[in-house]
Amino acid sequence: MLNLLNEAINRTGIKADKTIKNLNMNLTLKIWRQKNQNDKGGFESYQVSDVSPDMSFLEMIDVLNEDLVKEDKDPVHFDHDCREGICGTCSMVINGRPHGPKEGITTCQLHMRSFSDGDHITIEPWRAKAFPVIKDLVVDRTSFDRIQQAGGYVSVNTGGAPDANEIPIPKRIADEAFDAATCIGCGACVAACKNASAMLFVSAKVSQLAMLPQGQVERKTRVEKMVAQMDEEGFGACTNTGACAAECPKGIDLSNIARLNREYIGAKLKSENVS
Repeated sequence: MLNLLNEAINRTGIKADKTIKNLNMNLTLKIWRQKNQNDKGGFESYQVSDVSPDMSFLEMIDVLNEDLVKEDKDPVHFDHDCREGICGTCSMVINGRPHGPKEGITTCQLHMRSFSDGDHITIEPWRAKAFPVIKDLVVDRTSFDRIQQAGGYVSVNTGGAPDANEIPIPKRIADEAFDAATCIGCGACVAACKNASAMLFVSAKVSQLAMLPQGQVERKTRVEKMVAQMDEEGFGACTNTGACAAECPKGIDLSNIARLNREYIGAKLKSENVS
């Protein structure tokens, strides 16, 4: 690599290793620091230098934390796991946008080449009553787990039940169910919504099961229980602005919210008729 660059710019007399270094960036980070849920919290500024444009955003914070540890200071706490855009744990608001300036990616898939030398970057946690801050950028998202537990499951009788792949399902239905199932539960939809609504998340989880034969047994009770749990957790009402879908890293469509409303109204009407 260095030899190729040296050959390409040999007329300038500049060494390739110096050229590569000049491509690196110096940045100012304004990061939310909060000791615990009861702490008021506030922003603190940090300088990071010689940041490679090929680093991921999380790797850049790793470098900052290494420097903080060397200075015997508390590192910045943030969630992460797979770093492949699958798990959804790397959740933070970057310059006012969940997961940063790029569309269709999570924070761990964001690279520093999306920024420029000298940039000021503001980093915050998700802001929602139902997502209380644990420390710094880490929030408690177990409210999503409780919504899932309320109705996001299917009951299958043992014995003569056919294998799932043997049940004929129209391709359009299968594709729509799969698209809904790609939701990773990161919470970007909640962070993007001015009412901190979880409608896009709940609608995706309801839709992926409501459209498939395996999900029909609990179809009515599922939507009622999951919506009730969503309200109990303190999420706000849908704003109908579409900010949730715009910031979703997996492209969950707003049509799922329409389906959730139809499912919920149908379940309620059926309950009233039965009673």
